[in-house]
Formats: sequence, C-alpha cells, structure tokens
Amino acid sequence: MAFLRSDVARFCSEIADLAPAVRLARLAELQAMLDDVTSQAMAAAMADARGEGWGLRRIGKHAGVSHEQVRRMLMPSETQPATPG
Repeated sequence: MAFLRSDVARFCSEIADLAPAVRLARLAELQAMLDDVTSQAMAAAMADARGEGWGLRRIGKHAGVSHEQVRRMLMPSETQPATPG
C-alpha cells in the first residue's frame, strides 16, 4: 500500500503547477481509474470468498460494505437492473 500511496503522491506533486482546470481533470481521471480497478478487484475477492462458502454478511463485514451491496456486486452483470441515465 505504501508504494501506491507514494506513486499517487508523486503524481500529485508532478501536476501541482498545472492550471487548476487541467489539474482537476487529471485528478478526476486518476480517481475514475482507481475506482474502476479497485471495484473490479473487490468484486473478484468477494466472488472468491463466496466460492469458499462465506456468507454475504461476512463478506460485507470484511469489505466494509453492507451485505446488500455485496449481493449487488456478486450479481451477474446480465441480470443487474439497468440504471436510468
């Protein structure tokens, strides 16, 4: 975790002198990318735990989310309800 923190800190220091609009856009892009990567990793870890017989509440406790969120994340993508947009 420390290496990731230092990489992000280095990235932030490298963009510190950019114009605010550019800096905000780069940070939003970084945040979206990190959210995507961590969401995929979390879903994979939840699926592994479920495969080992863990219950939704136990998974949620360890992941820091509700058991309902675990249920939604483990739901196959083709059966997930479409979100209005």
